[in-house]
Amino acid sequence: MVGFILGLIVIGLIAGAIARLLLPGPDPMSVVMTIVLGMVGSFVGGFVGWLLFGHDLDEGALQPSGIFGSIIGALIVLAIYRATHREHHHHGRLT
Repeated sequence: MVGFILGLIVIGLIAGAIARLLLPGPDPMSVVMTIVLGMVGSFVGGFVGWLLFGHDLDEGALQPSGIFGSIIGALIVLAIYRATHREHHHHGRLT
């Protein structure tokens, strides 16, 4: 269990950092938030893979992904974050 959590943190950091490099823009995130971005992206990537390919049906829809799936998932999460953040900014709120 500890190995799984450490692996998820390392993959989260790598995937989050790569996603932020591929989608550069104004989103000041700490290292911890970058790790969270990658970790959430891992589960989003696992869900997208489950939807598209149906692999590992016994593990269910909520499962972590490998590094490539994590990067794709982190890109999706980052794009959604920016879209919702931008929407709040257009309403005159300072965030």
